[in-house]
Amino acid sequence: MLTEKQLNDIKKLQHECEADEQFQLKLNWEMLQNRSSNENLDFFHYINNELVGFLGLYGFGTKIEVCGMVKPEYRRQGIFTKLFHDALDVISEGDYKTILLNSPANSVSGREFVMNQSCIYAMTEHQMQYDEKQSGDFKMTDKGLVLRNAGPEDFAEEVRLDISCFGFEEEEAKLYNERIKKDKDQEFYIIDLDGIVIGKIRVAHHNDEAWIFGYCIAPEHQGKGYGKQILLKVIKQEREKGYPLFLEVETKNDHALKLYETCGFRSYQSQDYYTLAR
Repeated sequence: MLTEKQLNDIKKLQHECEADEQFQLKLNWEMLQNRSSNENLDFFHYINNELVGFLGLYGFGTKIEVCGMVKPEYRRQGIFTKLFHDALDVISEGDYKTILLNSPANSVSGREFVMNQSCIYAMTEHQMQYDEKQSGDFKMTDKGLVLRNAGPEDFAEEVRLDISCFGFEEEEAKLYNERIKKDKDQEFYIIDLDGIVIGKIRVAHHNDEAWIFGYCIAPEHQGKGYGKQILLKVIKQEREKGYPLFLEVETKNDHALKLYETCGFRSYQSQDYYTLAR
C-alpha cells in the first residue's frame, strides 16, 4: 500500500513531466491508490527528499504494463534505467507472458528510451472523451436489454466474459476480478438480454470524471446493436449525474473504435505500447 506522501509525490512529479512535454502519462491511478500491502510494484528515486524518478507496474492477468517518468532536469543520468532494471527483477519472479512498455505517443524522451530496448511495436491506445456535439441524434430502444448492478452471484459470468472477450485464462480472470472488486470507486454492471447474461461494463469515478472500462458483449451476441444501446444508456446515466465521460480503446479494435466514435467519443490523447523481448 502506497502512503499518502508517496501518492502526492507521484502526482507532483507527473504534473511536472506532463507540463514539460505536453503529454499525459497513463499511471493507472485507480490501481496506484488501491495497492495491497504485499505488492512490490512501485519504484522510487529520491534526491534530497524530492521524488525525481518513478516507475509503476500494472498487472492485467499474464500481461504486465510498465510506465514511468523522470523529472526533466534529472534525465540522462541513468535514473530511469536503474528503476527499469529493478522492475524487471520483480517481473521475472512472476508468471507474466507479456511485458508492455507504455509511452505517450508524443513523448520524445519516452520514445528514445523505448528505441534503446529490445522492443516491438504492439499497439496504440486512445483516450477518448464524450462530446455531446459529436454524438448525433440516436434513439435508445429497449431490445430486451437490462443494465443492472453486478452481485456476488455474477462473479462466474464476469470471469467467463473476460475469457471469451479479452483472452484471459480462467485463473488469471478470477484473480483479476477479485482485485478490481476492491476498488470502491468503481461500479460494476451486468448486461442481461431477456434474463441471460450477455456482457458487462464498469464505470470508475476519479477526480470528478467517469471512466468506462471492461466493456464487452459476448461474441455470440455481437453485431446486433446491443453494444451501442448499452453505451447510450451509460452515457445518459453518467451525464445525468454531472460527470464528463472518458474511455480507452486500442486502435487494433476497429469495431470498438467506430462504435465509440458514432456515440460521440473523440480521441484526445494516445499511448504507444511496445512488447519487450524476453
